[in-house]
Amino acid sequence: MDTSYPTIEFDARGQCNCCKEALSRMENEWWTGEEGCRRMNNMVSELREAGRGKSYDAIIGLSGGIDSAYLAHLAVRELGLKVLAIHVDGGWNSEPAVRNIESLVRNLDIDLYTYVVEWQEMQDLQVSFLRAGVQNQDIPQDHLFFSILYKTAISFGIDNFLSGVNYSTESVFAPGFGFPYSDDVHLRAIHRQFGRLSLTTYPVMSFLNFLWIKLIRKQLKVYKPLNFIDYNKSNALELLRRKYNWRDYGHKHSESHFTKFYQDIYLPKKTGFDKRRLHLSSLIVSGQINREEALQELQKPALTPNQVSRDIRFVAKKLDLEPAELKRLIDSPLVPHTHYPNQKFLFKFLERVRQFSRSIRLRNKS
Repeated sequence: MDTSYPTIEFDARGQCNCCKEALSRMENEWWTGEEGCRRMNNMVSELREAGRGKSYDAIIGLSGGIDSAYLAHLAVRELGLKVLAIHVDGGWNSEPAVRNIESLVRNLDIDLYTYVVEWQEMQDLQVSFLRAGVQNQDIPQDHLFFSILYKTAISFGIDNFLSGVNYSTESVFAPGFGFPYSDDVHLRAIHRQFGRLSLTTYPVMSFLNFLWIKLIRKQLKVYKPLNFIDYNKSNALELLRRKYNWRDYGHKHSESHFTKFYQDIYLPKKTGFDKRRLHLSSLIVSGQINREEALQELQKPALTPNQVSRDIRFVAKKLDLEPAELKRLIDSPLVPHTHYPNQKFLFKFLERVRQFSRSIRLRNKS
């Protein structure tokens, strides 16, 4: 980590606030050994009971990435659960990611539900966000995934979701980095100002509706099984290669061509921050690599100049923009998300409630 992002700070010992915060959460978010085994067994019992007499115990998301793929293997092969896999095709799948999903579904013999977005609307929404100049350009994709997950769970009558999100590889983040993808007011406001088409099929889910489903109706309980094991990214990758002929797609989240462009080109230019610092720091915190190895990795450019030019041309063509226009949008000044209508006040309130509840639980535990 360094100070290239404004909210990153270092103490007198040289430890950054991001890693310090991640380390403080470890004992309450990542359980291995006997405690992890106990939590995993309890989860499996709950899922089997909920799925009794039904076609599925839970749903999982398949992106073609390592975490979701290993989770599918764990759930089916090691835990013996009945799962429905969901894949949301936002129009940016890399070829290796598609092959990986096909191989997993075939070898695990699981059902796959695929949602394909209406491309013209997705294209218009993504161009709107680029013209807005905000930092988190993954909001259109992430909101789509979030919305379809809940809609599919409800339509299939499934109340449990296995998430590949995990502490081991994703524990470190910078305060204020990004913006909530579930903020439908923000998404609609940006599209209303910069879009040209109506979002008639793009599945916007209001955050208030999400709260109703989650907190009042208590549908779709989320489990994170990778937090119950000593999850190691390198070991997971080796297993996937051996059992499922896994094909590599690059570094974290590069299974999507757009996310790769966003992380490797847009973010560094727009903010001066290399997001690999978060991913590598997470691996250091979980003991999978050391600091020297991470620094050596950061010495290598994420992309060569030729790759940058190629990717800009590819993304521009996909979005029906001229490469020069896309480059101009990348080079333009960063606009704060708060410049546009949003529900950030609501997210802040809920975060305070969550932190208060967590402090109470820790106090009672001690």
